[in-house]
Amino acid sequence: MTRTALVTGASSGIGAEYARQLSARGADVVLVARDERALTTLAAEIEERGGRAEVLVADLLDPDQRRRVEERLERGVDLLVNSAGYGLSLGFAASDAEDEARHLELHVEVTMRLTRAALPGMLARGRGRILNIASVAGLIPRGTYGAAKAWVVSFSRWANAVYAPKGVTVTAVCPGFVHTNFHERLGLPPGQEGVAPWMWLTAPQVVRASLRDAAHGRPVSIPSLRYKVLVAVSRLLPDRLVVAAASRGR
Repeated sequence: MTRTALVTGASSGIGAEYARQLSARGADVVLVARDERALTTLAAEIEERGGRAEVLVADLLDPDQRRRVEERLERGVDLLVNSAGYGLSLGFAASDAEDEARHLELHVEVTMRLTRAALPGMLARGRGRILNIASVAGLIPRGTYGAAKAWVVSFSRWANAVYAPKGVTVTAVCPGFVHTNFHERLGLPPGQEGVAPWMWLTAPQVVRASLRDAAHGRPVSIPSLRYKVLVAVSRLLPDRLVVAAASRGR
């Protein structure tokens, strides 16, 4: 089992669930997000269960604050989970270009920078795992969110091929719709996302499956048979049909 795991986006949702499950498996966890209160609450929960948690408050879009996270990674971790992220409206033509640029920076540049910070120490020790939280949206044409996550998938596949033989695995985690506060932050109350009930996953399901895939060194983890099937089918269809079907949910 890994000894120290750093998790970004740990204040809620999938990131918080990674912190819980990794702690339960014996890892010390470093919790990274902007929300100090949420991180402190999660750290207390973990410590009440006998784990150890370090709180590192940082806005990853602020270069100075992000640098503190990079420095913590450079001091050494055994596992990095790049889970920080958010969604935007699919209406690209009506969106704000600066919002789109920040969205791209968080999902792409920040993932690259933190991976780069963690990698040398892992390679020097000959062991390590990196999980980059992507999305099924990164495997189909689905707006700029899908485009950003497609970069994460491609980057992770390449990095795993290069570094797994040296002891460091890199896995892109590609869940579908997950019950978290992700959609609420898009302004969509629960039940109004336009997504069929059978398409929803839970954060514990996603985390358990992805940690299992990462332990096997898989470059891409799609934590559900139903989404594996949907992705396979989508590759046989014209893009216009896939885009139309994917645009039904947010």
